[in-house]
Amino acid sequence: MTFQELQPKVTQITLNTSLSRDEKLLTICQLLSDSVSYYNWVGFYFANHESKTLHLGPYVGAETDHTVIPFGKGICGQVAESNANFVVPDVAAQDNYIACSFTVKSEIVVPLFVDGKNIGQIDIDSHVINPFTADDERFLEFVCAEIANLF
Repeated sequence: MTFQELQPKVTQITLNTSLSRDEKLLTICQLLSDSVSYYNWVGFYFANHESKTLHLGPYVGAETDHTVIPFGKGICGQVAESNANFVVPDVAAQDNYIACSFTVKSEIVVPLFVDGKNIGQIDIDSHVINPFTADDERFLEFVCAEIANLF
């Protein structure tokens, strides 16, 4: 399924009044995981600005021990500070990377803004080296913009 075909499905999930916010987020994770072959782990982290930590939210994929990540640590922690997308074509070449699994080869993290504030991010791991393109970034920015309406 193309990103263009996925967009209305994401919107439909966010507008579903019978689901809680976390159920909507989990459903979006499942949709992306099922629809994009190289999206092998899809999840959300949410910021606690007082403690400067990220906390794992709904996700689909292998279990992770990384339920709390300090700002600045790993790819997610760096995005919490930079407020910018971060695409890692090969995690083995990244110094400040928190290894989740030896199967993870690349990662993309896109921040989630609500009223101009970075409240969290969508994090996607892939078992493929360098699969992410500018199209992935634009699509995930769209996803985050849709999700921002839930807050």
